[in-house]
Amino acid sequence: MKLDVLIFGGGAAGLWLLDELVRRGRRVALLEAAELGRGQTAGSQGIIHGGLKYTLAGLLTRSAANIREMPLVWRECLAGRRDPVLNRTRLRSEFCYLWRTESIRSRLGMIGSRFGLRVSPKELSDDCRPDVLKRCPGPVARLDEQVIAPVEFLADLSLRNTDRLLRIDVTNGLQFETDGPGHVRSVRLRNPISEAGLELQPKSIVLTAGAGNSELRQRVGLSSSAMQRRPLHMLLLRGKLPFLNGHCIDGSRTRVTITSEIDSAGRTIWQVGGQLAEDGVGMDERTLIIRAKTVLEMVIPGLDLSETQGAAYRIDRAEGATRSGRRPENVQLLREGNVITAWPTKLALVPQLAAEIAQALGSNEIGDSQRLQLPNDWPRPVVASAPWETCRHWQRLDSAEFVSERAA
Repeated sequence: MKLDVLIFGGGAAGLWLLDELVRRGRRVALLEAAELGRGQTAGSQGIIHGGLKYTLAGLLTRSAANIREMPLVWRECLAGRRDPVLNRTRLRSEFCYLWRTESIRSRLGMIGSRFGLRVSPKELSDDCRPDVLKRCPGPVARLDEQVIAPVEFLADLSLRNTDRLLRIDVTNGLQFETDGPGHVRSVRLRNPISEAGLELQPKSIVLTAGAGNSELRQRVGLSSSAMQRRPLHMLLLRGKLPFLNGHCIDGSRTRVTITSEIDSAGRTIWQVGGQLAEDGVGMDERTLIIRAKTVLEMVIPGLDLSETQGAAYRIDRAEGATRSGRRPENVQLLREGNVITAWPTKLALVPQLAAEIAQALGSNEIGDSQRLQLPNDWPRPVVASAPWETCRHWQRLDSAEFVSERAA
């Protein structure tokens, strides 16, 4: 079967790119080895950043400049005014709150509007603050960064192109035929269920598999050193918690970022990232939870965690390698032969990544994308679960013992 493009990896980047190329009339398919979005996308907090966090040091960084248009793109897609239409993607919140710690350094944090960001903080009066932030000593602002439900976003995008998705066995059911490093002639697949074979002959291959890009690059004869990983140890809390989406800043740092959701048992869930998740990489789960309790009670005065349980999960931010090892300033594309390796860097930048890849691929097409017929009996990948639905061990924050429970 001849294709214009074959995409590896069904996270946010791969699925958005698939939709973009289908709308451009390309013959394109996507291969996924596990569950759609498992890892970075399903484990993300779902915030569509507008660049403010990159201006906290008082400078307009390249990251802030590159990301500042993205909230409008997402807002139009979510409202159905722009493709891909994401009207099945639930908004957790239309905005985030922004508040600061008591440190003198953090007084510099409420900035950003002077840099021309489309999303800038608007300070709230005391009576407009949410109850959970009433006791915060400094200003509290509203930041119009939308928060989406990542798992529903993945389902929304995948439903648009289900017939173009194939689940594969990377270990035993995938073989590349190459004419040299990065020059792929064909891709041979074995059906994970029926053992039937399928040979695809793509003009171009795009790797959007996140951390999986490293192995795939090696399989096509390319170096794995083009990718770096920046790990996080994310905290989960569940119980009688107030619904809150926002950032507590301390100078040029985001001390904690909190997003809220309701789990399948009706409990409020907090995902907690930011500096706490970066510092937690060197901690075990129990140490991170103990540390998080102290930090949260400090940054949210009066917060009651007495009936709350905590858990944690680790996730790698896979990115194109930089000399410093720090976060890249923008999306990253690396083209070698007929293989493009791509990393969006941030969820908010996924639309930009898809547009840049589509432009890099040019306009040379094989034929009408509507005539593409992949095998109907081939298994399709399903969407990954949210991390709090798969965690099995939760610790009471008022106890040193772990409680092992099945996710509802």
